Amino acid sequence: MRHTNPRDQLKLGADEMREMGYRIIDMLVDYTGAQAQFPVTRALDHATFEEILDEPLPETGSDWQDVLEQFERQILTTIDHLDHPRFFAYIPSSSNFVGAMADTLASGYNIFNALYPLGTGAAVVERLAINWLRELCGMPEEAGGLFVSGGSVANLTGLAVARQIQLDGDMRDAVIYCSDQAHFVISRGLRILGFAPEQLREIHSDEDFRLPVADLERAIAEDRAAGKRPFCVAATAGTTNTGAIDPLNDLADLCEREDLWLHVDGAYGASACLSKHRKQALAGIERAHTLAWDAHKWMFQPVECSSLLVRDRHWLGNTFKETAHFLTDAEAHSKEEVGEEMNFMYQGIQLTRYFRALKFWMSLKVFGLAAVRAAIERGFELAELAESLLRDSGRWEIITPAQMAIVTFRYKPRDGDDCLANAVTDKLSDAMAANGFAFASTTRLREKTVMRLVTNNPRTSPSDLRQTVLLMGRLAAELETQLKEAPAED
Repeated sequence: MRHTNPRDQLKLGADEMREMGYRIIDMLVDYTGAQAQFPVTRALDHATFEEILDEPLPETGSDWQDVLEQFERQILTTIDHLDHPRFFAYIPSSSNFVGAMADTLASGYNIFNALYPLGTGAAVVERLAINWLRELCGMPEEAGGLFVSGGSVANLTGLAVARQIQLDGDMRDAVIYCSDQAHFVISRGLRILGFAPEQLREIHSDEDFRLPVADLERAIAEDRAAGKRPFCVAATAGTTNTGAIDPLNDLADLCEREDLWLHVDGAYGASACLSKHRKQALAGIERAHTLAWDAHKWMFQPVECSSLLVRDRHWLGNTFKETAHFLTDAEAHSKEEVGEEMNFMYQGIQLTRYFRALKFWMSLKVFGLAAVRAAIERGFELAELAESLLRDSGRWEIITPAQMAIVTFRYKPRDGDDCLANAVTDKLSDAMAANGFAFASTTRLREKTVMRLVTNNPRTSPSDLRQTVLLMGRLAAELETQLKEAPAED
């Protein structure tokens, strides 16, 4: 037998592992807390992209130092920093160092969290973490759930449960309802599940961009009269566009009267359940049959860390449980010990499952709920400050006031030219990206482009906001001048 090279076993020597690990930890520590020193956005370097894409398949290995240097040179220099204190676009993910280290532990120990006998401690921690979320939002003790990658899979999983439990899998003539402000993951999830586009009925949102209950009730009656089968309402707790919260209690009442399933996409806004002063806006969320909730948004976890909660934990097994002869022994052992709910491969889509719950559990243990609550409250306060700064500048029209740490607005030229206001607002996000100091994104509301500031990063300072509002005012004024001076098109 030939001598075995450690590399053939996909191993590094102990000294190499320590050196590599210490180097990476040093990089992360140097980066953590220093994000503000980096530009928020990076120019797209297509030459670098081509250099990466043209790299041949490596037949032989390289020194880890060279590979890490390539990572720093070609990858780190081409990403936007979503955890930057002046990144206000989309829904930022600010992460935390403890969560990142928990991911390192979960990966380093290669923890398989799918079958109770193979990862008992991991299963227990995930069950505990789900129970903490259940307690925070007020769901009953028989509720359950699991951790998944993100809001897309959480909502898909919730809709799959609704299809199975409410329809017994029979989708013929079934109809689901949401507002025109619902995230596209709802329509995409339904398409994946086999529903036709016409089986989703979008209801025009009200003046506050919420799902109007009276209009929804009329739509349900119309569909029943036409021989269709209304079965589910997909409400939103914190829309991506404006942070609007659908009237959850009223929707729950309607769903009870009409025997409909209430699914709530709380991927962003459900975290406000932690806030003693803001939780009232989410009244009724505890009545959802299924609830999607992203911890990597407003609970400051590294991506990917989302969850789905269900009012009755047995619904997950009823939807996803399958049998396999090669798992008979392990299944029998775990069922005797804890029942089926700790075998998470039967609770959702994945069989092979990463231990995502570890970072959530470890972060809360290290920082405590009070610190997370204070960070969430800070997001509300920063959005209210942003709204005040925008109003005081006299350069902006507030479209939706600060809610759920989101404020939307558009440019307001002094001469009131609406076409010019649209043109400046359309171009402002690109101008910010090119500048690199701060970044905010746009969306469309009532057929008009508006800017959004999302202030859920607890490391954002009032100074960051003031400087960002000043920057936007200066860039908008420059755009206005350029547009006025541009030659008219024939």
